[in-house]
Amino acid sequence: MVSVNTNYGAMAALQQLNSTNSELETTQSRINTGLKVGSAKDNGAIYAIAQGMRADVAGYGVVQESLDRATSTVDVALAAGEAISDLMIDMKEKALGAADSSLTTAQRSAFNEDFKALRDQITTIVSNAEFNGTNLINGTTASIEAIADADGTSVITVHDENLSLGGGVLTLAATASLDTVTNASAAVSTIETSLDNLNQALARLGTSSKALGVHSDFVQQLSDVTEAGIGNLVDADLAKESARLQALQTKQQLGVQALSIANSSSSIALSFF
Repeated sequence: MVSVNTNYGAMAALQQLNSTNSELETTQSRINTGLKVGSAKDNGAIYAIAQGMRADVAGYGVVQESLDRATSTVDVALAAGEAISDLMIDMKEKALGAADSSLTTAQRSAFNEDFKALRDQITTIVSNAEFNGTNLINGTTASIEAIADADGTSVITVHDENLSLGGGVLTLAATASLDTVTNASAAVSTIETSLDNLNQALARLGTSSKALGVHSDFVQQLSDVTEAGIGNLVDADLAKESARLQALQTKQQLGVQALSIANSSSSIALSFF
């Protein structure tokens, strides 16, 4: 039926064209942003999942920073401990030399001066082994903690190692000297004990540093995998979207032509008169 009041063909053509334009807008948005789910209105469930995973990735960044700070603090302590170990070996050599009863007073005094210079250097190293305001070897910090997960509910704890002279690890007193054969002999024994304790302390610090490094690598991998998972959920397949764009543009042109034909159909009524 031909009617001048209602053009059913034009209405149908317009509905189809509007639908095509809507799909074309969606496809163009995906191409522009690279996302098939850019907001909650695209897919509420997927968007919610992706946002939760993005929060985890942001959390992993904070975890990584915390681990890096802890690692640097422990590595500074390790470097200082290794330097102290070298000094202790040199001090043992001086103590053994000074324990020789055949030395003259002047010769023993020379050994003693070298020994005290090395001894004081240990104190200097201990006081300067600091990173970000934290010193793990001077007895002022009981332990440090690094965040281990994105929720902040798990931590990795590294305990301090007091490497100060006369502390729990180095039993050699801060006033030790080699002014006599007796003192030199006693210093040899004390230094040997201190070295054994120091080696164990360094082993503990080294183990902690390795644990922090291993966990840091794991967190980085976990962050990368999570980001890839987010991409799988929300990223658009640009090859498919490009092909779809071409199809929709063609469909849009055909829709415009169909609407034009439908709009001209009402003029047929004039031919009846």
